Amino acid sequence: MRLTLLATGLVAAVSAVLLWLGWMLVGEVAASLPTLPPQTPVLVDGVAVPAGEIAAALGHSARTEVLQVGSVAFALVVAAAAMVSWVLTGHVLRPVHDVTATARRLSAESLDERIDLEGPRDEVAELADTFDEMLDRLQAAFDAQQRFVANASHELRTPLAVLRTEIDVTLSDPDADVAELRRMAGVLRDATRRAEGLVEGLLLLARTEAADHRSEDGDEPVDLDLAARGALDAVRAEVEGRRLRVDVGHPVDRADGGESGDGAAAATAVVVGDAALLERVVGNLVENAVRHNVEGGWLAVTTRRVAGGGHPRVELVVESSGPELDPARVPDLFEPFRRGADRVGSGSGLGLSIVRAVVRSHGGTVAAEPVAGGGLSVRVLLPAAPEDQVSGSLNTGVTVPT
Repeated sequence: MRLTLLATGLVAAVSAVLLWLGWMLVGEVAASLPTLPPQTPVLVDGVAVPAGEIAAALGHSARTEVLQVGSVAFALVVAAAAMVSWVLTGHVLRPVHDVTATARRLSAESLDERIDLEGPRDEVAELADTFDEMLDRLQAAFDAQQRFVANASHELRTPLAVLRTEIDVTLSDPDADVAELRRMAGVLRDATRRAEGLVEGLLLLARTEAADHRSEDGDEPVDLDLAARGALDAVRAEVEGRRLRVDVGHPVDRADGGESGDGAAAATAVVVGDAALLERVVGNLVENAVRHNVEGGWLAVTTRRVAGGGHPRVELVVESSGPELDPARVPDLFEPFRRGADRVGSGSGLGLSIVRAVVRSHGGTVAAEPVAGGGLSVRVLLPAAPEDQVSGSLNTGVTVPT
């Protein structure tokens, strides 16, 4: 309404000025007509008018005509301006009203509503698109929070039930001795450690899944080849206990101009990102490959630089032996707490979920497929680090179990 009144007022003011200018100009034109001798008879509408007064009579008649016609035109122009302004402002502001109405309807249960404005890509459309993007981020954050609460409440029941059962059983035994108390303390310690690991993994998963636009502040070069060697070194005891055969390699993609030497090959596995999260990705994959393996099995970790669409990427492949898996169920392993009925070993079931969330937040992809004869192969693709960030990122102080 305010915009309509403002536009109508401006048109009325301009029209009034134009009408006044027309009234003045008509009077000036009539006054500048050639004069006749004073005694010349002149008839105006059948009335004799002295020649000396003809200019004034014509000027008065012309100005009266301008006022009559101009008043009608003035009213029509102002009315038309009011209607056009009302329609145009309504059309322009309708998306803003849609944004306001959508914001008023929103709640934690209805964050899936979007404006989806169609039409020309102007400032209002940009505002609507920005609002939709904000809703996408909010919905992702709320979904991650709800999943965290649901998963935590579901998974923490087991360790909490173990804690309460052990305490109740021990307290109900009047003959409990020091050995029994120590046994209970050990069970409680294992249960609390499991609960702590669950909460830590769920928090990391929730934060990473909600970070659609991860900040690049603090990113640094990370060598996936060295990270894999470090992860294998951390599980050396389990590898030796299961008598696993380990193979670590980093073949060079010749299409990228790599060399065959070890230093050049290692340099091809450098990516840029959050070092702690990327090392967690490698660590989770290696730990899964070891803990879900079979006695006397094998484990292979391969890193290389691959070309694709002008944007080089780094490929990390972790393969291992193990029980046979149904190919249709392999994608479900990336969902929280999906361990797979045929898989051996223990864990919280969050490892691959965290891997997928971290890889996506770094602009990469991850996929898995069963290995012929039993086992799993996980393939991670991440954007490669620029050449000027590769130098100085290598470290050779890591040993590898074989």
